Amino acid sequence: MPKLIWREPIESTTIVNRPPDGAEAGLETVPRHGETPELKTEARRRVLTLGDIAGRESGGLVVLLVAVGALTLASDEFLTANNLANLARQVAIFGIIAVGQLLVILTAGIDLSVGSVLGLSGASTAQLLVAGMPILPSILLGVGIGTGLGVVNGLLVTRALLPPFIATLGMLGIARGMVLLSTDAQTIQGVPEAFQIIANGTILGIPNLLIIAVAVTAVMWFVLTRTVFGRYIYAVGSNPESARLAGVPVRLVTISVYMISGTLAGLGGVLLASRLGAGIPTAGTGFELSAIAACVIGGASLFGAKGSAIGAFTGALIMGVLNNGGNLLAINAFYLQIAIGVLILVAVGFDQLNTRRSAASG
Repeated sequence: MPKLIWREPIESTTIVNRPPDGAEAGLETVPRHGETPELKTEARRRVLTLGDIAGRESGGLVVLLVAVGALTLASDEFLTANNLANLARQVAIFGIIAVGQLLVILTAGIDLSVGSVLGLSGASTAQLLVAGMPILPSILLGVGIGTGLGVVNGLLVTRALLPPFIATLGMLGIARGMVLLSTDAQTIQGVPEAFQIIANGTILGIPNLLIIAVAVTAVMWFVLTRTVFGRYIYAVGSNPESARLAGVPVRLVTISVYMISGTLAGLGGVLLASRLGAGIPTAGTGFELSAIAACVIGGASLFGAKGSAIGAFTGALIMGVLNNGGNLLAINAFYLQIAIGVLILVAVGFDQLNTRRSAASG
């Protein structure tokens, strides 16, 4: 055959990377045509870590296990049935708000109004009940108030193009002012006993609040992991412009997550009013920071697109365990605030360590 079409196989070399043992890249000989190559592969073995199993929630899980173990050893009352029931009721409302906050954080946003929305929804529900409205319509209207304010937040962010921090900070003041005006800053008492059973009752010994919180978390987990809408949320948080070019309705998704956050804040307000048996106008003060802290401790990133519903609920559980343990051990509440701040830093640092390890091994 002409030499331009056919040539005899010749030995060639390719550059390959050696295992990271300090040696430089070497040369590997490619066998001649027709020879049987000897495959020499060395599988890299890496120790399986908690981060590989639990993902971004691993930092929060470590903190939770340590806190539970320490409190179990420090107090004989921690694992009692009554204390665990009280802990479940305390954590449930924080968990519901944290899951709603998570959806906003996944889109690289933030909702500072959830505490005030909670207070307004709870007090409004109590007012309606005292005025004689049936329980179910009162609950629906209370939750609807939270939903409506959440939609307003979403419109301020997407239509008015306000930064999420500013938009929701303004709503924080508006909602708190509304509840103080509508109640004249007075506690609303006299709600029906049947309404109080919603939060204080049990089913097979399990507090109703815990069942509701777990159900909300499970639904949000399913939405985020098994639906197109959940994929859209992560896409918007990762890169909104790329998501828009890919056909994701960025504005609609953004409005929806603020709406869901408002809805869950409204639900939390209704449940808190049921638990306390009254509508308290100052209820929910500072809850927005607790919800953000729970999400961060649970592995969420404030830059968006990283986090899970289970992680957010785990973060809320950690904060509830710390507060409960502090009460049992008579620890100054100021020390607990310092401990929560330290745990936020530890959880974020642990998550960053797992991220670097994954990047180095991948």
